[in-house]
Amino acid sequence: MAFNESWNIRPRSNECSKTKESFKDGQTFYTAIFKDDESEDYSRLDFSIKAWDELLTEADKKGLFSFWRTKFEEEAPVQTKEIVEKEGAETMLRRLIDENEEKSENARYILAAMLERKRILKPVDIKEDANSKMLFYEHYKSGEVFIVRDPLLNLRELDEIQEEVSGWLGNNENPPSEKDPSSEENAN
Repeated sequence: MAFNESWNIRPRSNECSKTKESFKDGQTFYTAIFKDDESEDYSRLDFSIKAWDELLTEADKKGLFSFWRTKFEEEAPVQTKEIVEKEGAETMLRRLIDENEEKSENARYILAAMLERKRILKPVDIKEDANSKMLFYEHYKSGEVFIVRDPLLNLRELDEIQEEVSGWLGNNENPPSEKDPSSEENAN
């Protein structure tokens, strides 16, 4: 998969993409990710159960890449303190996904795993092909979709990357755009 693909997928909708009927709190619906093979872009559409069943019987399923069933939850007001504490990792993950650079792939994977453990992101699907394994996460509160490639790290790499990401978060720093060669010299 090329790194120029657009993974900027909008948050869940408050209404069915086909019928335009508003979802109600607790209502089950389907989220579908479609891939445009020509532009390599991904898009998200949300469907009521009835509209989804109709879509599956129609021939126009072109580009259907992934889908899952979920429940609509109205966003509840949250305390500001909680947002500030949890937003470091989430904000960094969003930025790294937007930048979509190969060098941040490992950090994106670690950040997504951290946010999954904190119950900020929930895993909803996995897509594998010969070259990669893509993990699909949905944000519990906003319904946004995050796509993260599994870099298939070995245990030795994992500790180093976790320390690096923890350092960024602990220092409230942005991850460096490139490693500082002088820090590598000093480490030897």
